[in-house]
Amino acid sequence: MKCRGWPLLAAVLLTACGGASDATGGQPVGAADEATPLPEVHGPQQRILAFGDSLFAGYGLKGGESYPVRLEQALREQGRNVRVTNAGVSGDTSAAGLQRLEYVLDSTDALPDLAIVELGGNDLLRGISPAETRRNLGAMLDMLEERRIPVLLMGMRAPPNLGEAYVREFDAIYPALAEEHGAALVPFFLESVYDQPAMIQVDRVHPTAKGIEAIVAATVGEVAAALPEAR
Repeated sequence: MKCRGWPLLAAVLLTACGGASDATGGQPVGAADEATPLPEVHGPQQRILAFGDSLFAGYGLKGGESYPVRLEQALREQGRNVRVTNAGVSGDTSAAGLQRLEYVLDSTDALPDLAIVELGGNDLLRGISPAETRRNLGAMLDMLEERRIPVLLMGMRAPPNLGEAYVREFDAIYPALAEEHGAALVPFFLESVYDQPAMIQVDRVHPTAKGIEAIVAATVGEVAAALPEAR
């Protein structure tokens, strides 16, 4: 990937990936968006757990505009009977995510058919070592693997101002873990918006509603491919 737009990306990743935490678990996205009708679908329902930080939580957006909400809508428009649970918590690091993942899984009445894991941006903010981020993400993938839950890992990338060695080590985390655990991978979750200022909120951190739509359009195919066959 070329380095165009990196000043904006540095703001996106280093200013923060969210404010104070506002939840410890998650809820079906429809619960926060009851006014939005869902397309008619048929067949067995599949459950997706969207587990991440403010980029999933919908920081700065209206109730029906977060990535999990719009992802569910896009998948249902394809005729897929899916239900996405938004377990995004603003401000979460990989360590915080690891601490709550078991609770989130144990609190569901049925295990998800797919877990989407999106964490790491706040580790960059805090200057956490890539080795620690990798250990935490790896432990989460171990936990999901033990429960036989397929994973789609949403990758992040470090801006170059953190130094060549840090960037090289951090950027290697996601493809290496995906290969090690047999997880599906989106190499860079923010690929479609990181160099598009009009798709980033005034805080220069979080995608706007249009930015979320662009991210959904860019990733819905990978999500659909990662879903196992409905049974």
